[in-house]
Amino acid sequence: MTFSAPTIALSIPEGIAPSTPQGVGLVAVLGLLAVGFYALLASRNLIKVVIGLQLLVKGAVLALVLAGTANGQLQVAQSLAVTVIVADTIVAVIGMALAVQVRRRTGSMDVKRLSTLRG
Repeated sequence: MTFSAPTIALSIPEGIAPSTPQGVGLVAVLGLLAVGFYALLASRNLIKVVIGLQLLVKGAVLALVLAGTANGQLQVAQSLAVTVIVADTIVAVIGMALAVQVRRRTGSMDVKRLSTLRG
């Protein structure tokens, strides 16, 4: 009795070839999301965590603009993207300020050291 591994067939949706602008954008979105997730999972430094979050949000913004372009509603997608970028900038500034305070209190930027903070 022999067992074989299941095969997974990946197919690119029709109209989105890697050489088209949508295909390049899709590859960029997936790349940004992958690097952002890696930065979140592999790093314990607070600054790198904030940068990873920024990369994730930039990938989502690019996906919004690509979806708006595909649906013919580019103006709506662009206005949504600007709103997300503004909100994301505020979150990044607050995250950096918290990282500075953690550095002052603990002497380290390590996320594991946050459990030593008390009241």
